[in-house]
Amino acid sequence: MENNNQDIAEIKPVSGMAAFSLKELWLYRDLLYFLVWRDIKVRYKQTVIGGAWAVIQPFFAMVVFSLFFGRLARIPSDNIPYPIFAFAALVPWTYFANSLSLATNSLVEHRAVITKIYFPRIILPLSSVLGGLVDFSIAFIVLIGMMFFYGIALSPLIWFVPLLTLLLIITVFSVSLWLSALNVEYRDVRYAVGFLIQLWLFASPVAYPASLVPQKWRFLYGLNPMAGVIEGFRSILLMAKAPDFGMLLVSSLVVLLVFISGIVYFQRVEESFADVV
Repeated sequence: MENNNQDIAEIKPVSGMAAFSLKELWLYRDLLYFLVWRDIKVRYKQTVIGGAWAVIQPFFAMVVFSLFFGRLARIPSDNIPYPIFAFAALVPWTYFANSLSLATNSLVEHRAVITKIYFPRIILPLSSVLGGLVDFSIAFIVLIGMMFFYGIALSPLIWFVPLLTLLLIITVFSVSLWLSALNVEYRDVRYAVGFLIQLWLFASPVAYPASLVPQKWRFLYGLNPMAGVIEGFRSILLMAKAPDFGMLLVSSLVVLLVFISGIVYFQRVEESFADVV
């Protein structure tokens, strides 16, 4: 008699910190590459000026900040011309804000794929975060050009910028793990994100220098990870001095905590994505 019993393999998300398995991400690297490339193409599809949008947004924000905060409010800029003072902060901030918005909605926008096939769901917010690096790179090149225009030479500490950029990427990704997972169950999260980003903007030293914060509170100010990143960019690029390592250390520890807890929460609710989304 013929045996019709067949082995059944059940595919389930891995548990704990293994949810962020580099081996599994490597196995699905082609999918990650496709999603990143698709996000980049969709962003500029049927646009008139294409990649110039990567510069226009922080540039016009710089103009507005220079007018209202620099000229009218007379906010100090650490003896740096206010336009480039603001632009140096807006380059990482614009990447953070745009990537966080896209990553928050990534799971909901791909509901058709989530309900049909298995793949590491964490790839979706990660692809949105990595896709924004193209805009960030274009804006950063413009920032270097502005530095030459204002006669600001490149600092020997320029090698520290990639490390700050890595902290920036991990910050966006860590927060997006929480928000994207929450957005699957609570759809009003997407509306709250816009309000959160606005509050976060004024809580970060974008329009004002971190030097306005009293030294005794600077340590606590580092609890905002974007404060350490933005002030680090300014210190290295515009002032040719090392960043506040105390504030950076606090920011890095906060990001690590958010990252670990985000991975754990994402893994805990991942099994329900296909049913809820």
